[in-house]
Amino acid sequence: MKLWRQDGLDQRIQELLRCQVREKARRLEDPSLVVIDTQSVRAAAGVPKTTTGLDANKRTPGRKRGLAVDVLGMIIGVVVLVASAHDHAAGTALLDQAAERCGMRLEKALVDQGFKDEVIIHGALLDITVEVVRRTPDDQGKGFVPQPSGGWSSRPTAG
Repeated sequence: MKLWRQDGLDQRIQELLRCQVREKARRLEDPSLVVIDTQSVRAAAGVPKTTTGLDANKRTPGRKRGLAVDVLGMIIGVVVLVASAHDHAAGTALLDQAAERCGMRLEKALVDQGFKDEVIIHGALLDITVEVVRRTPDDQGKGFVPQPSGGWSSRPTAG
């Protein structure tokens, strides 16, 4: 596995599998929309303190992981940072990964309210519209709650 990572074979295999799954689902190889989010997780015992931090909002010591996924849940990008890193650091890195992997087809990224203007501006520089999906007041404090689509298409050939 180490040799696969060193020469990028693991990434090429992941990309090929992602494209095959999307084609089987009657979608184009590259998505036009990604969803980006982060999560703070506690670090295991023995993890060096130099690689962890404290997420002040969630009072979670550890790391922050970020994912960019397509509408099928296929991973487009991954980033792991110290928990004290702001969401915009993860968001800009994930936008860069998504733009690199999806090319010109990528048009929109959906993010939650934790992502600030810096991510929206970075998306604009990459020709990606970043849309902040706001929760309804009824959903506050409930954890993950799927939100309405906000105008993006769910046609079989899109996404």
